[in-house]
Amino acid sequence: MGSPEYLKIVEAIKTKITSEEIKPGDAIQSENLLCEEFNVSRMTVRKGLAVLVNEGYIYSIPGKGNYVCEPDLDLYTLHFDEMMPTEKKGEEIRLLEVNVIKPSYEIGFNLEIPENKHVIVVKRVFVSDGVIKAYDIKYIPYYRGIPIVEKEIRYATFPEMVAKKNSIFAMTKKLKIRATLAKGEVSQSLDVMDGEPLLVVEQKLLDEKDHPIGWGIMYFAGEDSGLEAVACFD
Repeated sequence: MGSPEYLKIVEAIKTKITSEEIKPGDAIQSENLLCEEFNVSRMTVRKGLAVLVNEGYIYSIPGKGNYVCEPDLDLYTLHFDEMMPTEKKGEEIRLLEVNVIKPSYEIGFNLEIPENKHVIVVKRVFVSDGVIKAYDIKYIPYYRGIPIVEKEIRYATFPEMVAKKNSIFAMTKKLKIRATLAKGEVSQSLDVMDGEPLLVVEQKLLDEKDHPIGWGIMYFAGEDSGLEAVACFD
């Protein structure tokens, strides 16, 4: 099976950047031209561009286009993939809850919203071969008119959840990785004993004004959590 079409776009543009066919500050092809070149939909092109933005190869100026970034040699980048449905047999995402709640102090602090502002909470688990590997909680400020479609949310990545309100190209993501001990709701959702060590990845999505538009926490159980860090030099 070949690579997904959006990854072909990613690799083609990366090759042009690393070979200096296009240089920092240069504009890349428009979405229309990329659609024609790769014979794909606009959504596929945008998915590829979003990967390039997240990996620091390009940046977007709303209304103008996408441009090659200046390389930052002092910057270490961690690439973190959301729980995604795969074609591997025995893997699935189970949606536990989608609800609208009043924020706790912690939620309000991380989203920088007042106590009277409602929040959408999404809870999911990632299951592999019948074993729960990760417990995922997302908090998104609720705005009137935002559709809460469980069928779509079940498989959506974090940026896709908030894309109805914000441009996916204008978002930035901050990650915090830490260890903790399982307890309460987390223990029950992961089906582990209280006190068992867990790996935690906190995500915060920010808009173009650096204001939080989403806060998420993923808890990974067991030694084989599926999270891997790789350092490389080009």
